[in-house]
Amino acid sequence: MADAPLVDRLWPDPRTALPLDEAFSDLALPAPPAGRPLVGVNMISSVDGRAQLDGLADGLGSREDRRLMRLYRVGYDAVASGAGTLRADDFYSWLPEDLAQRRVELGKPPQPLAIVIGGSSAIPTDRRFFAHPEQPRAVVVGSDSPHAHVTELSGVEVWVAPTPNPQPGWLLGRLVARGVRTLLIEGGPTVNSSFLAADALDELYWTVGPRLVAAEGRQIVASLPERHDPRVGSLVSAHRSGDELFLRYRFSDGES
Repeated sequence: MADAPLVDRLWPDPRTALPLDEAFSDLALPAPPAGRPLVGVNMISSVDGRAQLDGLADGLGSREDRRLMRLYRVGYDAVASGAGTLRADDFYSWLPEDLAQRRVELGKPPQPLAIVIGGSSAIPTDRRFFAHPEQPRAVVVGSDSPHAHVTELSGVEVWVAPTPNPQPGWLLGRLVARGVRTLLIEGGPTVNSSFLAADALDELYWTVGPRLVAAEGRQIVASLPERHDPRVGSLVSAHRSGDELFLRYRFSDGES
Protein backbone atom coordinates (compact mmCIF):
# COMPACT_ATOMS: atom_id res chain seq x y z
CA MET A 1 0.00 0.00 0.00
CA ALA A 2 1.64 3.22 -1.18
CA ASP A 3 2.25 5.92 1.41
CA ALA A 4 1.23 3.48 4.15
CA PRO A 5 -0.03 5.22 7.31
CA LEU A 6 1.89 4.67 10.55
CA VAL A 7 0.66 4.28 14.13
CA ASP A 8 2.23 4.22 17.57
CA ARG A 9 1.19 1.33 19.79
CA LEU A 10 0.65 2.69 23.29
CA TRP A 11 -0.59 -0.55 24.87
CA PRO A 12 0.46 -3.30 25.18
CA ASP A 13 4.14 -3.58 24.19
CA PRO A 14 4.63 0.08 23.19
CA ARG A 15 6.25 0.67 19.80
CA THR A 16 6.45 3.63 17.47
CA ALA A 17 6.01 4.04 13.71
CA LEU A 18 4.27 0.73 12.99
CA PRO A 19 2.59 0.40 9.60
CA LEU A 20 -1.15 0.48 10.26
CA ASP A 21 -1.75 -2.70 8.26
CA GLU A 22 0.93 -4.53 10.22
CA ALA A 23 -0.32 -3.34 13.59
CA PHE A 24 -3.83 -4.63 12.85
CA SER A 25 -2.95 -7.66 10.73
CA ASP A 26 -4.39 -10.07 13.30
CA LEU A 27 -7.29 -9.20 15.62
CA ALA A 28 -6.86 -12.49 17.52
CA LEU A 29 -10.56 -12.72 18.26
CA PRO A 30 -11.65 -14.83 21.22
CA ALA A 31 -13.89 -17.85 20.73
CA PRO A 32 -17.58 -16.98 20.28
CA PRO A 33 -19.82 -17.32 23.35
CA ALA A 34 -21.86 -20.51 23.56
CA GLY A 35 -24.83 -20.46 21.21
CA ARG A 36 -24.18 -17.23 19.33
CA PRO A 37 -21.59 -15.39 17.26
CA LEU A 38 -19.02 -13.12 18.84
CA VAL A 39 -20.24 -9.52 18.41
CA GLY A 40 -17.91 -6.56 17.91
CA VAL A 41 -18.91 -2.91 17.51
CA ASN A 42 -16.81 -0.39 15.58
CA MET A 43 -17.58 3.30 16.13
CA ILE A 44 -15.97 6.73 16.05
CA SER A 45 -16.72 9.72 18.25
CA SER A 46 -15.46 13.22 18.89
CA VAL A 47 -13.54 14.03 22.08
CA ASP A 48 -16.83 15.14 23.65
CA GLY A 49 -18.49 11.84 22.77
CA ARG A 50 -20.55 12.72 19.70
CA ALA A 51 -20.90 10.05 17.02
CA GLN A 52 -21.84 12.45 14.21
CA LEU A 53 -20.73 15.74 12.71
CA ASP A 54 -23.44 17.54 10.75
CA GLY A 55 -25.48 14.34 10.83
CA LEU A 56 -22.68 12.09 9.50
CA ALA A 57 -20.10 9.89 11.21
CA ASP A 58 -17.86 10.21 8.14
CA GLY A 59 -16.92 13.79 9.00
CA LEU A 60 -15.26 12.72 12.26
CA GLY A 61 -12.68 10.31 10.87
CA SER A 62 -9.45 10.44 8.92
CA ARG A 63 -8.04 8.42 6.03
CA GLU A 64 -6.32 6.22 8.61
CA ASP A 65 -9.58 5.54 10.45
CA ARG A 66 -11.30 4.56 7.21
CA ARG A 67 -8.50 2.13 6.41
CA LEU A 68 -8.72 0.72 9.93
CA MET A 69 -12.47 0.16 9.50
CA ARG A 70 -11.69 -2.07 6.52
CA LEU A 71 -8.93 -3.88 8.42
CA TYR A 72 -11.38 -4.78 11.19
CA ARG A 73 -13.74 -6.27 8.59
CA VAL A 74 -11.06 -8.71 7.45
CA GLY A 75 -11.36 -10.75 10.63
CA TYR A 76 -15.16 -10.98 10.76
CA ASP A 77 -17.57 -13.32 8.98
CA ALA A 78 -20.36 -10.73 8.75
CA VAL A 79 -20.58 -6.92 8.91
CA ALA A 80 -23.87 -5.20 9.82
CA SER A 81 -25.30 -1.73 10.10
CA GLY A 82 -28.68 -0.24 10.82
CA ALA A 83 -30.91 1.08 8.07
CA GLY A 84 -30.52 4.58 9.52
CA THR A 85 -26.78 4.42 8.83
CA LEU A 86 -27.54 3.17 5.32
CA ARG A 87 -29.74 6.23 4.75
CA ALA A 88 -27.34 8.76 6.30
CA ASP A 89 -23.88 7.44 5.41
CA ASP A 90 -24.58 5.15 2.42
CA PHE A 91 -23.12 2.18 4.35
CA TYR A 92 -21.48 -0.65 2.44
CA SER A 93 -18.80 -3.10 3.55
CA TRP A 94 -17.12 -4.00 0.24
CA LEU A 95 -13.40 -4.64 0.75
CA PRO A 96 -10.67 -3.60 -1.71
CA GLU A 97 -8.74 -6.30 -3.56
CA ASP A 98 -5.74 -6.42 -1.20
CA LEU A 99 -7.93 -7.01 1.87
CA ALA A 100 -10.18 -9.45 0.03
CA GLN A 101 -7.04 -11.44 -0.76
CA ARG A 102 -6.00 -11.31 2.88
CA ARG A 103 -9.35 -12.88 3.83
CA VAL A 104 -8.78 -15.65 1.29
CA GLU A 105 -5.37 -16.34 2.82
CA LEU A 106 -7.14 -16.71 6.20
CA GLY A 107 -9.48 -19.30 4.70
CA LYS A 108 -12.45 -16.93 4.46
CA PRO A 109 -14.56 -15.85 1.48
CA PRO A 110 -13.18 -12.69 -0.19
CA GLN A 111 -16.00 -10.53 1.18
CA PRO A 112 -17.84 -10.68 4.50
CA LEU A 113 -21.57 -11.22 4.56
CA ALA A 114 -23.04 -7.69 4.52
CA ILE A 115 -26.22 -7.05 6.53
CA VAL A 116 -28.55 -4.07 6.87
CA ILE A 117 -30.80 -4.20 9.93
CA GLY A 118 -34.09 -2.45 9.31
CA GLY A 119 -37.46 -2.33 11.02
CA SER A 120 -40.86 -1.24 9.79
CA SER A 121 -39.73 1.45 7.33
CA ALA A 122 -38.85 0.99 3.67
CA ILE A 123 -35.21 0.30 2.82
CA PRO A 124 -33.71 2.70 0.22
CA THR A 125 -32.41 0.57 -2.65
CA ASP A 126 -30.40 3.33 -4.37
CA ARG A 127 -27.44 2.92 -2.01
CA ARG A 128 -24.05 1.36 -2.79
CA PHE A 129 -24.94 -1.63 -0.59
CA PHE A 130 -27.13 -2.84 -3.46
CA ALA A 131 -24.40 -2.36 -6.09
CA HIS A 132 -22.11 -5.28 -5.21
CA PRO A 133 -23.70 -8.53 -6.44
CA GLU A 134 -20.41 -10.38 -5.85
CA GLN A 135 -20.79 -9.88 -2.08
CA PRO A 136 -23.26 -11.99 -0.07
CA ARG A 137 -25.83 -9.55 1.36
CA ALA A 138 -28.98 -9.67 3.45
CA VAL A 139 -31.57 -7.12 4.53
CA VAL A 140 -33.26 -7.76 7.88
CA VAL A 141 -36.76 -6.31 8.25
CA GLY A 142 -39.57 -6.42 10.79
CA SER A 143 -42.83 -8.29 10.43
CA ASP A 144 -44.76 -5.15 9.46
CA SER A 145 -42.17 -3.83 6.99
CA PRO A 146 -43.35 -3.09 3.42
CA HIS A 147 -40.72 -5.68 2.40
CA ALA A 148 -41.98 -8.40 4.75
CA HIS A 149 -43.68 -10.37 1.97
CA VAL A 150 -40.71 -10.64 -0.39
CA THR A 151 -37.67 -12.90 -0.32
CA GLU A 152 -35.45 -10.60 -2.37
CA LEU A 153 -34.98 -6.84 -2.63
CA SER A 154 -33.03 -5.49 -5.62
CA GLY A 155 -31.06 -8.72 -5.78
CA VAL A 156 -30.47 -8.90 -2.01
CA GLU A 157 -31.81 -11.64 0.27
CA VAL A 158 -34.54 -10.50 2.73
CA TRP A 159 -34.79 -11.96 6.24
CA VAL A 160 -38.11 -11.26 7.94
CA ALA A 161 -38.17 -11.19 11.73
CA PRO A 162 -41.21 -12.49 13.63
CA THR A 163 -41.54 -9.12 15.40
CA PRO A 164 -41.92 -5.51 14.13
CA ASN A 165 -38.40 -4.69 15.35
CA PRO A 166 -35.87 -7.48 14.70
CA GLN A 167 -34.40 -8.62 18.01
CA PRO A 168 -30.67 -9.33 18.39
CA GLY A 169 -31.29 -12.84 19.75
CA TRP A 170 -33.33 -13.80 16.71
CA LEU A 171 -30.77 -12.36 14.27
CA LEU A 172 -27.86 -14.03 16.03
CA GLY A 173 -29.69 -17.35 15.86
CA ARG A 174 -30.23 -16.84 12.15
CA LEU A 175 -26.53 -16.14 11.72
CA VAL A 176 -25.51 -19.25 13.68
CA ALA A 177 -27.69 -21.35 11.37
CA ARG A 178 -25.81 -19.82 8.44
CA GLY A 179 -22.44 -20.70 9.94
CA VAL A 180 -21.49 -17.15 10.97
CA ARG A 181 -19.19 -17.17 14.02
CA THR A 182 -18.31 -13.47 14.21
CA LEU A 183 -20.40 -10.33 13.58
CA LEU A 184 -19.06 -6.77 13.34
CA ILE A 185 -21.60 -3.98 13.83
CA GLU A 186 -20.83 -0.53 12.42
CA GLY A 187 -23.69 1.41 13.98
CA GLY A 188 -25.74 3.22 14.43
CA PRO A 189 -26.16 3.99 18.13
CA THR A 190 -29.67 2.47 18.31
CA VAL A 191 -28.51 -0.86 16.88
CA ASN A 192 -25.52 -0.82 19.24
CA SER A 193 -27.77 -0.26 22.27
CA SER A 194 -30.10 -3.10 21.26
CA PHE A 195 -27.20 -5.56 21.28
CA LEU A 196 -25.96 -4.15 24.58
CA ALA A 197 -29.43 -4.59 26.09
CA ALA A 198 -29.44 -8.19 24.84
CA ASP A 199 -26.08 -8.76 26.59
CA ALA A 200 -24.56 -9.50 23.19
CA LEU A 201 -21.71 -7.02 22.87
CA ASP A 202 -18.27 -8.58 23.26
CA GLU A 203 -15.77 -6.17 21.72
CA LEU A 204 -15.69 -2.41 21.09
CA TYR A 205 -13.38 -0.78 18.56
CA TRP A 206 -13.52 2.92 19.32
CA THR A 207 -11.80 5.69 17.41
CA VAL A 208 -11.61 8.96 19.34
CA GLY A 209 -11.19 11.85 16.91
CA PRO A 210 -9.63 15.19 17.93
CA ARG A 211 -12.70 17.35 17.33
CA LEU A 212 -14.82 19.08 19.96
CA VAL A 213 -18.27 19.13 18.35
CA ALA A 214 -19.95 21.00 21.23
CA ALA A 215 -23.42 20.38 19.80
CA GLU A 216 -26.34 18.10 20.39
CA GLY A 217 -25.77 14.78 18.74
CA ARG A 218 -25.94 11.03 19.12
CA GLN A 219 -23.44 9.05 21.16
CA ILE A 220 -21.89 5.76 20.07
CA VAL A 221 -24.49 3.81 22.09
CA ALA A 222 -27.99 5.25 22.42
CA SER A 223 -29.51 5.49 25.89
CA LEU A 224 -31.54 2.45 26.86
CA PRO A 225 -35.20 2.97 27.82
CA GLU A 226 -34.70 0.96 31.01
CA ARG A 227 -31.90 1.01 33.55
CA HIS A 228 -28.97 -1.12 32.49
CA ASP A 229 -26.11 -1.99 34.83
CA PRO A 230 -22.83 -0.66 33.39
CA ARG A 231 -20.60 -3.20 31.68
CA VAL A 232 -16.95 -3.13 32.70
CA GLY A 233 -14.53 -3.83 29.87
CA SER A 234 -10.82 -4.53 29.71
CA LEU A 235 -8.49 -2.53 27.48
CA VAL A 236 -7.01 -4.87 24.87
CA SER A 237 -4.98 -2.34 22.90
CA ALA A 238 -4.45 1.37 22.31
CA HIS A 239 -2.87 2.96 19.25
CA ARG A 240 -2.24 6.55 18.22
CA SER A 241 -2.36 7.95 14.70
CA GLY A 242 -1.61 11.65 14.66
CA ASP A 243 -4.21 13.13 16.99
CA GLU A 244 -6.57 10.14 16.82
CA LEU A 245 -6.78 7.25 19.28
CA PHE A 246 -7.72 3.71 18.26
CA LEU A 247 -8.97 1.83 21.34
CA ARG A 248 -10.08 -1.77 21.69
CA TYR A 249 -12.09 -2.98 24.69
CA ARG A 250 -13.30 -6.48 25.52
CA PHE A 251 -16.57 -7.04 27.39
CA SER A 252 -16.57 -10.82 27.46
CA ASP A 253 -14.64 -13.47 29.34
CA GLY A 254 -13.21 -15.11 26.23
CA GLU A 255 -9.48 -15.51 25.73
CA SER A 256 -7.76 -14.53 22.49
